[in-house]
Amino acid sequence: MNNFAKFKKEVERKISKRELIIGVVGLGYVGLPIAVEYAFKGFLTYGFDIDERKITKLKRAENYIEDIDNDKLIKVIESKTLFATTDFANLRNCDAIFICVPTPFTANKDPDISHILTATEKIKENLRFGQMIILKSTTFPGTTEKFVLPILQDSKYKVSKDFFLSFSPERIDPGNKIWNTTNTPIVLGGINNEDTEICSLVHNIIVERVVPVSRPAIAEMEKLLENIFRSVNIALVNELAQLCDRIGINVWEVIYSASTKPFGFMPFYPGPGIGGHCILIDPYYLAWMAKEFDFVTKFIQLAAEINEDMPYYVKNMIIREIAKIGVPLAKTKVLFLGMAFKKDVSDLRHSPALKVAELLLNEGLGEVDYYDPYIPQISVNGKLVFSRKKLTKSMLKSYDIVVITTDHSVFDYKLIADNSRIIIDTRNALKDILDKRDNIILLGEGK
Repeated sequence: MNNFAKFKKEVERKISKRELIIGVVGLGYVGLPIAVEYAFKGFLTYGFDIDERKITKLKRAENYIEDIDNDKLIKVIESKTLFATTDFANLRNCDAIFICVPTPFTANKDPDISHILTATEKIKENLRFGQMIILKSTTFPGTTEKFVLPILQDSKYKVSKDFFLSFSPERIDPGNKIWNTTNTPIVLGGINNEDTEICSLVHNIIVERVVPVSRPAIAEMEKLLENIFRSVNIALVNELAQLCDRIGINVWEVIYSASTKPFGFMPFYPGPGIGGHCILIDPYYLAWMAKEFDFVTKFIQLAAEINEDMPYYVKNMIIREIAKIGVPLAKTKVLFLGMAFKKDVSDLRHSPALKVAELLLNEGLGEVDYYDPYIPQISVNGKLVFSRKKLTKSMLKSYDIVVITTDHSVFDYKLIADNSRIIIDTRNALKDILDKRDNIILLGEGK
């Protein structure tokens, strides 16, 4: 039996006895669900984060991510299978370490992998024989092999022999009640076959299906493909919505009728813009990397630009309706319904509603307010802080224009339609009563 076979057998023994110790660096939308699942399975799990507020909340069993079951979180904290800490020295205790840190872009839309590099440096400082490191943060192809691996190998340990390294992208869909951390298949590519095999074993503890690929760069690129696929198709319908607005055709009816085709078509829907992390950022990660190879991702960049232009288009829709009612812009009151980037979640990351509000205030709009049952407070332009209003008949009637920017299921749309002077619906949320109202302006309707 060779050394790897012996090591694999020992890992299998630790898994069967629940002795394998898990570490998760970054306790956000990706990391915390992973940490909770391992801890719930009975594996001692260390959760690492530099944000002391998150650590304090977790120690109190306070949940800050709605996709995580509260009872499950309480159980793993009370049973002490999940230990949240800011002390990265505890990484040395861990057998398998997941890197789940943010990967934003700079003001110039260049990738920022500084959080990945910092996390990797912390791991290197505490690296020991036999550890398995899995990068899950969305990034450009080559990150694992060109950036993470050299840091870890700048030690006495060698990859695929003394430690094992792989990339396995997250597949988190906030608010999805069907697909979650455990039942969503994941892709995994290791530096070598040994890395893929051993890191897949670790994933299989909580994930039903692991799809192995030949190298980390394949897994990194496929993650970008997943999200750019959505970006491109959303851009298509966003541009089509603008055209339909101009020529007087209801784009929503067009999409619905096209979706009756049982093959060769998948429906996507327009809106005020795109938000969250992946769909907005991933096209620029790929475009940046492509420059290294003297390649310009024209089609992908164009789609990203169309999507980023949608908040400006919605802003212009609002100003157009303000001009029709004859109220000076500086005295106009606008209410936004929904500030989260998608329905039924509290996620504000890159929310298009925030961008529209910012643009209107920059234009000199008199008053902006909002109601979102999931978000008690927002900040616009990084300075102005707003608290949500209560959704009542009298409140709705006090605004010149109401804008539906997020179609939360809990909204009372009849109440909204009955008591608003003018409604700009960017999500087709009022589709069931649209034909009965003259005060509803629908994005992509052409009214």
